[in-house]
Amino acid sequence: MGGDQESKLLGRTPSSCKGYKDGNGGSPHSAAVSLSFAKTWASLTVFVSFILITILSGVIISGFDVVVFTDRLSSFFTTSSSSTRGTGEYNLRCSPTANATSPQKCPVSHYPSRPIQPDTEYTTACPEYFRWIHEDLRPWRDTGITREAIESRKSLAHFRLVVYKGKAYLEQFHRAWQTRDVFTLWGILQLLRLYPGRVPDLEMMFCCEDLPALPKRDNRVPEGVAPPAMFHYCGHDSAFDIPFPDWSFWGWPEVNIKPWESTLRAIEQGAAKIKWNDRDRHAFWKGNPSVSWKRRNLMQCNPNKDMDWNARLYVVNWGRESSSGFKGSKLEDQCSHRYKIYVEGRAWSVSEKYILACDAATLLINPEYYDFFIRGMIPMEHYWPIRPNNKCRDIKFAVDWGNNHTFEAQTIGEEGTRFARESLSMRRVYDYMFHVLTEYAKLQKFEVTVPPAAVELCAETMACYQAGDHDGKVKEYMMETLVKSPSRWLPCSMPPAYQPQELQDFLQKKQSISRQLEMWEAEYWDRINPNNKNASI
Repeated sequence: MGGDQESKLLGRTPSSCKGYKDGNGGSPHSAAVSLSFAKTWASLTVFVSFILITILSGVIISGFDVVVFTDRLSSFFTTSSSSTRGTGEYNLRCSPTANATSPQKCPVSHYPSRPIQPDTEYTTACPEYFRWIHEDLRPWRDTGITREAIESRKSLAHFRLVVYKGKAYLEQFHRAWQTRDVFTLWGILQLLRLYPGRVPDLEMMFCCEDLPALPKRDNRVPEGVAPPAMFHYCGHDSAFDIPFPDWSFWGWPEVNIKPWESTLRAIEQGAAKIKWNDRDRHAFWKGNPSVSWKRRNLMQCNPNKDMDWNARLYVVNWGRESSSGFKGSKLEDQCSHRYKIYVEGRAWSVSEKYILACDAATLLINPEYYDFFIRGMIPMEHYWPIRPNNKCRDIKFAVDWGNNHTFEAQTIGEEGTRFARESLSMRRVYDYMFHVLTEYAKLQKFEVTVPPAAVELCAETMACYQAGDHDGKVKEYMMETLVKSPSRWLPCSMPPAYQPQELQDFLQKKQSISRQLEMWEAEYWDRINPNNKNASI
C-alpha cells in the first residue's frame, strides 16, 4: 500500500486567512491626520449647531412633542443598538395563577409581528448541506403543495402547526413518545422569536415517529397530482418525508441529555482531558443494541477468541441508568478513544452529532436513513465510511490504518468536530429551519387558515406551567434554550439547488473515495489473512 497513494486521498490544502492591515500606519501622516480631524470637527460643530437651532425652532413654532424630539435627537447622535432598533429582550409573562384548570394564555401584542431591521443587510453563506432542501422538496416542484397533499395522511401526523401572521397555532392529533413533540414545537417557537415576522404563513403536518411515515410505494399518485407532504426527523430515498431537526437539539430530559449547546460544551471539555495520542487505540460504541438488528449485528465486532476487531462495544440499560442518575451514560465521559462508531437505531439516531463532537475519528456505518445534515458530510474528511455488510472487517482495517497514519486519522476527527461545532451550531439549526419552512411555504397552493380546533401556541403557554414535569427538567431545558431577543442579523444566505450534473458529480466523488478505501482494505486483508479474504461480518 503506497504512502503516496494514501496521502493523495487524504491530502488537503490548508486554508489560510490573511489579516487585513491598514497601510496608513507611518508617522509622516500624523500631522495631516490631526489637521484633517480639526477641520472636520469644526465643520461638524457648525452643522450640529444649525440642526439644533432648526429643530428647536420647529418645536416652538409647531408644538412638536418634546419626547419625539429627544428620541430623534438621540438616535441621530448614537449608533444603532438593540434597544434603539426595538430588539430588546423578550421576557416571559407568566400568570401567577396558571395551572391545569386555568391555563396560561399568550400575551397580547407582546412580541413584534414585523421583521426587525437588521444591523446589516450582508449575511454569511449557509453550509453546503442546506442545498438538500431543494432536493427534499423536489417532489412538489411542478405540482406545488395542495391542501389535499397535507390532509390526505393526517392520520399519520402527531400535530398540525400553522404559522399565520407571525404567530403559531397548534392542532394536536396524538401525543408523541416522551417529549419529542413538546421540544419540536418549542424549537419552532424559538425560531419565530429569533426571526419575528420573517417566517411566512404556512401549514405543516409533523410525524414524530422513528421511521418515515410516507413510503413512496404506499403513496403513489397520478402524474400531475401532488404527493402527500409531511415533516419528519429523517428521510429515506424511498419516502416523501421532509427532514427537520429533531427534538434533542432542545434537550431530551428522559435520558438526561441537555440541550445541544450545553451538551456540546461538555463534550468538548471531556474530549480535552485526554490528548488524542494518549487515548485508547480502539473504536468505541455505547448504546442500546435491542432497538435494531443493525446494532445487534454490530455487537459481533467485540473481541472474541479468534479475532480482535479493534472495537470496544458496550450496552446501555436505560432503566438502570435512570435509577442510578445516569452516572454511566454521560456523553462527556465517552471521549476516551481515538475512534467512535455511529450506527443507526430503528432509523436515524440522534447520537450522530454527539459522536462527531468528541474529536475522535467517526467510523460511520453507512446509513439507510438520513437526517437533515448528514448528506453534506464528506467521507475521509468528516468521517470514515463503514459498510453495513462488512462492518467488523472495515472497523478493524480503519483502526489499524488510523493507528499507522495518526495525523490523518486525527485530522478526520478534528474536521468532524468542526462540522458539529460550526455547521451544526444552533444558529445554523435555526437557519435551516427558517429556509426549509420558507421554501416549503413558497410551494403551497392554498390559503393558510387557522383550523377551529387549533390553539395559539407561544413560549408562555409551553414554559410557564408544565403539567407532569416532576423533576423540573422540561422547564429547565426550555429556559436554557429560550430565545431572549430577535436576531440582529439576517439568516444565512440559502445556496442554489444542485444542477443535475453537479449533484451526480458530488455523489460520484463520495463513491469514488469509498471505492478507494475498499481497494486499500482488500490489499490489507490479502497480506494478513490471504486464505480468508472473502469472509465478511
